[in-house]
Amino acid sequence: MTSSAPQNAARRFVLDEAGFAQLTTIDARGYPVTRTMAAFLQDDWSVATVQRRLHRRLDQWRRNPRTEVVWTGPPRPGATNERPHVFDLNLLPPRLVAVRGDAQFMEPEWTEGVYRAAVTAQRAAGHTRAPLRDADEVATQLVGVLIRPILVRLEGFGEEAESFLFRP
Repeated sequence: MTSSAPQNAARRFVLDEAGFAQLTTIDARGYPVTRTMAAFLQDDWSVATVQRRLHRRLDQWRRNPRTEVVWTGPPRPGATNERPHVFDLNLLPPRLVAVRGDAQFMEPEWTEGVYRAAVTAQRAAGHTRAPLRDADEVATQLVGVLIRPILVRLEGFGEEAESFLFRP
């Protein structure tokens, strides 16, 4: 897939500005459950995350792997909203990157690699408050999950309220 200017801007937004993501799974009764968490956008638009084993969302993914990961943030510099489609809220549209896909559990070595890359980058940036786990602790305490994308939606990266949908 060829990257477009909005895709490149969205990727930079997620990697450099957005921080936490909102991740939605489906509970046992079929309702969406959303929580804020660390999630790492990959080059192919998949999303890697490492969870503590005790989280209920792991069971939710085992029952139903469908999920969505969303990053939101303030409007892009230079954004306009001169022609609202339905309502004029006198606001600029926020930026949004939404990756919809299916969760796949990682093998222990894969989890270790994702964890180690993320924690190394965080510590290099001076973020040292999270516990540093050794390989045995990662294997016994953490579970890696990769969200394989089926659809990506971008908002706030084009003109006015323009949005973009694509399949990676």
